[in-house]
Amino acid sequence: MPDLRGRMLANQPLAPLTWFRVGGPAQVLFTPADEDDLAYFLSKLPGDIPVYVVGVGSNLIVRDGGIAGVVIRLSPRGFGHVTAEKDVITAGTAALDKRVAEAAAAANIGGLEFYFGIPGSIGGALRMNAGANGGETKDVLVEATGIGRDGRKHVFDNAGMQFVYRNSGVDPSVIFTSAKFRGSITDPAAIRACMDEVQQHRESAQPIREKTGGSTFKNPPGYSAWKLVDAAGCRGLRVGGAQVSEMHCNFLINTGNATATDIEQLGETVRARVLAQSGIDLHWEIKRVGIVL
Repeated sequence: MPDLRGRMLANQPLAPLTWFRVGGPAQVLFTPADEDDLAYFLSKLPGDIPVYVVGVGSNLIVRDGGIAGVVIRLSPRGFGHVTAEKDVITAGTAALDKRVAEAAAAANIGGLEFYFGIPGSIGGALRMNAGANGGETKDVLVEATGIGRDGRKHVFDNAGMQFVYRNSGVDPSVIFTSAKFRGSITDPAAIRACMDEVQQHRESAQPIREKTGGSTFKNPPGYSAWKLVDAAGCRGLRVGGAQVSEMHCNFLINTGNATATDIEQLGETVRARVLAQSGIDLHWEIKRVGIVL
């Protein structure tokens, strides 16, 4: 790949890139310079080499054996742009959800305030149909652009994203690079009040200053995951250095010396106890990737 402009590193530690601060290395970590560089890289990469994309690592467990193949991380420099025009926000997928909410507020665009409470990037929001405080990505997305495994660009409208609860039906090999969102011109005081409410809720109800991965399990239809976990007696439960948060028991935290195995085993222990107590099978919302040691 003589024309590659991005940065490529071998055996690169991934733990510093995740909120849990655990996990093994990437066999290869590639940070593309921009969308064209990413397309060039993918078009030249042999098809049998696995590829995984990591954002800001807020909803991710990298297992202790690390990730084989290529891990691609989109940087804010090449993919972090956010612009506003009329009632539309355009953002690169490395832009933080919170920054998108702030840009919308500065342009008096309402409807994107829920992003203020999601500690991830736009790429993850597209892939997972991220939502909070009554709003979801599917409610505001106009279109998303991505690069396929063959290096070709694809554009998906809202219907083409095939959104469901906390997921998208787009081929997992597509790497999203940018998105457009539409809100509505709204009184700036109302937007700011909504964002303040979102922030107050996070600070009062979630362990946002811990090493955590956000909401661990999806809410089953008609239920709150945290209530099921609490009813199963799992609040404060520990495995090694991992603990179910005392503040919000749908959050797992690294108390300081946890391994990825500790955190994943704790999650599976919680799932087993909830199933035994309520008959409900919780599904992971946090992505778990890599090799188990």
